[in-house]
Amino acid sequence: MSLPPEKASELKEIIHQQLLKMDVHGRIREVLAETIREELAPEHQQLSTEDLIKALRQRGIVDDVMKELKFVSDVNETERTSAPKPSTHFVEREPPVLKKTNIDPTRRYLYLQVLGGKAFLEHLQEPEPLPGQICSTFTLCLHFRNQRFRSKPVPCACEPDFQDGFLLEIHKDSLGDGSKMVDATTMLSICDPVHLVLIKTDTFGETTLVASYFLEWRSVLAAENGITNVAVELLGVGTESKVSVGILNIRLEMYPQLNKTLSSEITSTQFALERQKTAEKERLFLVYAKQWWREYLQIRPTHNARLVKIFAQDENGVNRPVCSYVRPLRAGRLLDTPRQAARFVSVLGHERAPVIGGGGGKQEQWCTRLAFLCRNKGDCEDHANLLCSLLLGFGLEAFVCVGTKAKGVPHTWVMTCGTDETITFWESLTGHRYLHRPINPDDPPLAEQPKPLYPYRTIGCIFNHQKFFGNCQPSDAVEVCVFDLHDESKWKPMSGEAIKSVCPPGSTSSVPPFPPLCASTIDAAVTSNEIEVQLRILVSEHRKDLGLSTVWDDQLSYLLSPALAAYELERTTGVSAGNEEFQDAVRRAVPDGHTFKGFPIHFVHRNARRAFATCLRSPFCEEIICCRGDQVRLAVRVRVFTYPESACAVWIMFACKYRSVL
Repeated sequence: MSLPPEKASELKEIIHQQLLKMDVHGRIREVLAETIREELAPEHQQLSTEDLIKALRQRGIVDDVMKELKFVSDVNETERTSAPKPSTHFVEREPPVLKKTNIDPTRRYLYLQVLGGKAFLEHLQEPEPLPGQICSTFTLCLHFRNQRFRSKPVPCACEPDFQDGFLLEIHKDSLGDGSKMVDATTMLSICDPVHLVLIKTDTFGETTLVASYFLEWRSVLAAENGITNVAVELLGVGTESKVSVGILNIRLEMYPQLNKTLSSEITSTQFALERQKTAEKERLFLVYAKQWWREYLQIRPTHNARLVKIFAQDENGVNRPVCSYVRPLRAGRLLDTPRQAARFVSVLGHERAPVIGGGGGKQEQWCTRLAFLCRNKGDCEDHANLLCSLLLGFGLEAFVCVGTKAKGVPHTWVMTCGTDETITFWESLTGHRYLHRPINPDDPPLAEQPKPLYPYRTIGCIFNHQKFFGNCQPSDAVEVCVFDLHDESKWKPMSGEAIKSVCPPGSTSSVPPFPPLCASTIDAAVTSNEIEVQLRILVSEHRKDLGLSTVWDDQLSYLLSPALAAYELERTTGVSAGNEEFQDAVRRAVPDGHTFKGFPIHFVHRNARRAFATCLRSPFCEEIICCRGDQVRLAVRVRVFTYPESACAVWIMFACKYRSVL
């Protein structure tokens, strides 16, 4: 392999610098003197190069030099030349070398190490996973002052082998002290906790929220040498919020080391004062909320049956004001429009909080945002809170609505008020938008009334991060509701000051800080390919069982791509485009006397086997997959559209063409 002159000289310079750094020249001189003195007979006055190299090898100097000189190939170049084959099981692609992080010496950092777990008794009987075997894993997610981290997945066990370190920046420019190094006293006033969320991922890729914990890190400010070890007991979530699920061993360390540590009396006094202040604010808000509710019931006794929700329980069973679950969220470069934000929220999975036992009752659990995002799924309240936060971030006047759907099923959705008094409902589970035109019950019977297209029946209250309104109109039916929020005879408001006292931005609050969104880590093209290959195998096997051969038409498969892109565009923007070109291309690809059939379907997961089983339940799709006839050609196309938080919209289209013999 020949190198250009400039590269050769650059390589020589790197090797020269490395030799100087290791003092190889000095070591060679020592070996040379030693060899001449000990190994050469008096009659030999010359030492050959081979003799010297042999002596250097024997003393391990050559090996030391070669170990230090690491030649790293250009990763991007390798990726461009050959794409790796998709693996059939989980492979740790990254080498087990800790990445170096640039530490700004003018900043304060908290180094949080997770040094294993113990007493995860639910996994006491868990067998040791075999090499290459897919097993259930634990992943630890962290959030601290707008920084998010995720541990490497470790196999579920009674003593999970967490060995991870996270460098959390305590001191940020945004605090206004950009050029000043914070001392222990200033850090004591930073009351943001480290939010830890433990997620379990099973062998099918399904995620479960195991625990959510707020770590008080400031105990390290009073620790000797700025290092402290903490055993954190994690409690379960929902109905198991009083049950221990396991213990994490955590080590906290300050960088750079503190010149002066605080006494433990000072830190404990500060914590007690904060708790007292927060408890007093929450007590006063509770007194106000009770008074507000009494006044609301006095307007009309039937208000008692309306869904007016002032408090909601989080995953730890803590009652929080509903306004604290919403806060303006800017998605940076990750989402460009409010409608794209609605599409993103709709592709996050929908799952009700698990209930132990039957009876059809609904377990209430409004998740904190980090728990919802890390699990990638939640109930309608979680979706509505996130969508409302994103729409507020886009500068819209948005509210979460609490009411019912058909058959009196409790439901939450989002509403925006336009400057022209246009009211739009946003369904957070589907991304659909509906214009609200109220029916006037006083109109004459023959007057034409708008027909509501939305699925909502009643509405009890609406809220965002600053406002809360209880519906006090004679009827709580959505179709007759007038959303004139300035009219107190229609909507009873709560005091903005009272809401502000318990919802950030307040000085002290028990409400957890809201994390930013993370970019997707999924490669859309690679994932689309992997799912498509798996589906082809599943279809071929299914047809083989039926005694049918399978011939794939790659060109027809490729022609399905524009249709899948158009479907996603329509879901996001509400605009349909490109259908004419798709139809024209299909007509050209299907010869005269042949029939074409296509079946598109949409998923929010990436499990090919599960998707295939769902497709077979549709008679239209089953007809295509099991197609019999003359000159049958099958096609399948998969297109994965990625969104923040590694959420995906997966579009699959099965198609076939065959010669009509009837």
